[in-house]
Amino acid sequence: MDKFSAVWLSHSSISNFKNCPRAYYLASIYRDPRTSHKIALTSPAMSLGSAVHDVLESLSVLPTTDRFKVSLLERFESAWAKVSGSVGGFPDLETESRYKKRGEDMLRRVMAHPGPLTGKAVKIKMDLPYYWISEEDNLILCGKLDWLEYNESDDSVNILDFKTGNSEEAVDSLQLPIYHLLAHNCQTRTVKKASYWYIARDDMPVSKNLPDLDKSKELVMKVGKEMKLARSLERFKCHSGESGCKHCLPLEKIIRGEAVFVGTGEYGTDLYAIVENSSSLPSSEIL
Repeated sequence: MDKFSAVWLSHSSISNFKNCPRAYYLASIYRDPRTSHKIALTSPAMSLGSAVHDVLESLSVLPTTDRFKVSLLERFESAWAKVSGSVGGFPDLETESRYKKRGEDMLRRVMAHPGPLTGKAVKIKMDLPYYWISEEDNLILCGKLDWLEYNESDDSVNILDFKTGNSEEAVDSLQLPIYHLLAHNCQTRTVKKASYWYIARDDMPVSKNLPDLDKSKELVMKVGKEMKLARSLERFKCHSGESGCKHCLPLEKIIRGEAVFVGTGEYGTDLYAIVENSSSLPSSEIL
């Protein structure tokens, strides 16, 4: 099978498609005719999450005795430098300072209550873990796992996902089913447990029910086939019609020239920001 002709599925692409097929098209398929690059939006909340994740995920490759020799706040300074300013979607220094402080508070919590981060971890040896969820349908499932905790007693692993926001993961979210499928198929150890760690509020991870693998595959395949059909028909209509919705309208602003180019994002995407001042930030974004 040719992985370059396959439809690649991930938690973010599936979420985009379920929320709004037009948003999925703009985020995953559309390329700017001027640059031939994909487009993406940055925002303060996204940049905060990216910097905190960078710090925590980098610990998994270190020996357990070395992980906290350097303060996480010192590591955070380096991670924050990558998202500081307009490239992180920050409209002004005051807004950036507020978000940065929130990140520092999260990492102070982790340093005070490191929990599973003091134990051994398993690292999947792929930059982007993926596998063929269906060769017959030419579908690949991919995604990055934040942390795989290693259980030495029975040579198994636990999935740990870091959450930097306050909102709970939706009940019908496919994130955990997708992570279970990836952990099961991209490494050899049995997956025993899964947890979410809301590090903005909780000292320890919250255990979640581990989804059934067969049911998880069924759910992902259903959406994956719908995505493949939409691509073959080139049919990506917003559920709200031509007026658009909260998922596709921000990306439409890029195409209309109403967003500011701020740099290059992951995988060479053209990165844009929309917010011009902190007063225009939605209340959910003001932390």
